[in-house]
Amino acid sequence: MSDLTHFDADGKAHMVNVGDKPVTDRVAVARGEITMQASTLAKIAEGGFGKGDVLGVARLAGIMGAKQTASLIPLCHPLGLDHVAVDLEMDEALPGVRITATCRVTGRTGIEMEAMTAVSVAALTIYDMCKAVDRGMAIGAIRLTHKSGGKSGDFNAE
Repeated sequence: MSDLTHFDADGKAHMVNVGDKPVTDRVAVARGEITMQASTLAKIAEGGFGKGDVLGVARLAGIMGAKQTASLIPLCHPLGLDHVAVDLEMDEALPGVRITATCRVTGRTGIEMEAMTAVSVAALTIYDMCKAVDRGMAIGAIRLTHKSGGKSGDFNAE
């Protein structure tokens, strides 16, 4: 269990002590997607949902989700986020929406979970706003694509 930092020597889950870690600039980028019927994507593009601008609401929800990560994931540290950006791109080839979240913090621990939470919440918001016309939407491929800062250095997905 020594490689898994969220478990103590006895194998019990615990919150990692980051108090002695140096403060560094940290960035994380996560991506994901929500696939749907082509007609649902067209309706999003036309602004045809009575609940409002689907992508605008999803962008705000993703930002809010990143800010709430420590409340949702039990062992995450609360972070004072420096910046969160959520970009949504309609893709007719899926068909669906590709979601990218970029989070930045100056702190003692990483920000990967905030980026992945932002993507997840944005995708769930799209589902919620469009489910009346398409309950078969699928959320997937949520993954960390970049991380920089901290002791473990940089990570870039292939």
